[in-house]
Amino acid sequence: MGCVIVAGKRSAFGKFGGSLKDFSTVELSQLLMKAVVEDLPIDQSEVQEVNWGVCTQAEAKEVIAPIIARQALLKAGFSAKTISQTIDQACCSGMAAIKQSYYSVERGESSVVVAGGAEAMSRTPMIVPSLRWGSRMGNVTIHDPAYGLRYHDFNLVSVDASEVALEYGIDRKEQDEFAFRSQMRWKEAFLEGKVSDEIHPLVIEQKHKEDFLFDKDESPRPQTSLSKLESLQTVFDSPTITAGNAPGLSDGSVALILMNEEVAREKSIKPLANIIEVASVAEDPRNIATVPGKAILKVLSKANLTVDDLELIEINEAFATVPLVSSLILAENDKKKAEKIREKINVNGGAIALGHPVGASGARIVLTLIHELKRRGGGYGVASICGGLAQGEAILVHVET
Repeated sequence: MGCVIVAGKRSAFGKFGGSLKDFSTVELSQLLMKAVVEDLPIDQSEVQEVNWGVCTQAEAKEVIAPIIARQALLKAGFSAKTISQTIDQACCSGMAAIKQSYYSVERGESSVVVAGGAEAMSRTPMIVPSLRWGSRMGNVTIHDPAYGLRYHDFNLVSVDASEVALEYGIDRKEQDEFAFRSQMRWKEAFLEGKVSDEIHPLVIEQKHKEDFLFDKDESPRPQTSLSKLESLQTVFDSPTITAGNAPGLSDGSVALILMNEEVAREKSIKPLANIIEVASVAEDPRNIATVPGKAILKVLSKANLTVDDLELIEINEAFATVPLVSSLILAENDKKKAEKIREKINVNGGAIALGHPVGASGARIVLTLIHELKRRGGGYGVASICGGLAQGEAILVHVET
């Protein structure tokens, strides 16, 4: 019983405080859930399951209870009988949602599943810890959870990722060069019309102005230069990481439809890709930059394939350190081999350029991978992502020629 991906859409990604700042996570989610079904010969009532990645479920401006997936699917018009899960696995959430959907289809529990994720990082609420139980006297402190994306009892991920990169011999210069490449590859892909293939435009309503279609990622900086990136100061006590070689905070949503292969055939739906295998790993928390490489090796081993069998690789650019370290792991620390592998990685740019709405990014790189494999005539490709405290996911797909 095979599992295929038959459709996928994403919103353009908004920058922090940008065009999507007034969209709640539920709204972003339901718009893409609805859009991804529209082009297929199926009814919303045929969707049996929704698995959805979201990390931040509390929001500023309004009170939103959890179970984002459930709220969104109902607002999207799906049947009340559709089962769902809202998944928080940090940056891995969107890919973990695809993995869970794959398991459901493979086990025969569901034959039509929507998977993906969303994040409205612009709506991250401020926190006043003492407000609930009161402060006896004196000033109170307001905390911003979006600032630094810190974990209470662990190092900043920017520090861990940077220090591990240095241990692998990857310095600030190499990280800035990779970041510049990400921006330039996104620019080239955008000018060639590749980016728009993925995007479902959203209508942005404005007071006292005409509504407009939001259909272009806001974060890319195609006018940047390597010298500008090299001039930036490091952030959050990291020895190498800057605002230029890491992605910005973003808003966005991604949805895909997974189906039982036989059901797709019965409905005359041509698959975009077959899911061959999935794999998960976890390491010591400081080794966040290593887990995509290790997850890729694990998923290739399960499929009896090697890195040489891959046409393309997508590794989420949580920092430039992540694809750089992970490519060295794939190359068994052979720097020349790693350089060749990097030519297959993120060929249309990555999160450093277009942004990283954390709950959605894992699904976004799967969608990007499939589109580019299709343009190149098919073959095997793998998408992998790291998540906070060193969790990793990988999905191996095959696109028919």
